[in-house]
Amino acid sequence: MAHDDRDPAEVLRRLEAAAARHDLDALVDCFAADYRNETPAHPARGFRGREQVRANWRQIFAGVPDLHARVVRSAVRGREVWSEWEMTGSRSDGRPHLLRGVVIFETDGERMTSARFYLEPVDESPSGVDEAVRSVVGVTP
Repeated sequence: MAHDDRDPAEVLRRLEAAAARHDLDALVDCFAADYRNETPAHPARGFRGREQVRANWRQIFAGVPDLHARVVRSAVRGREVWSEWEMTGSRSDGRPHLLRGVVIFETDGERMTSARFYLEPVDESPSGVDEAVRSVVGVTP
């Protein structure tokens, strides 16, 4: 498959389009064979290899059959692509699915070679900022 040579933004566009079509093979083709994913907020969730990308997205497409994934904003710096994502849909158990966050990809211009992944389920609880800060630092009111 021919790709737009050396354009990190084009790799992101191909990834977003493949996700929109639920095209697992095209999506996996956006990643290098030795792709490395780091999840700094959840270190144990990091992994290596495009086959894990395939396994993850196979579960995502099955678990959220009407998944809509879109890039909200992006910026390119050298071979890095900073991307803000929103993923919506309905899970197969009927509950709503809503993820938002940032993924910072490194590319070789043709495929994603690594990522720092910060995509999380949206917390729609009514707690405000004061309660959230107290919870994070362990302070009681």
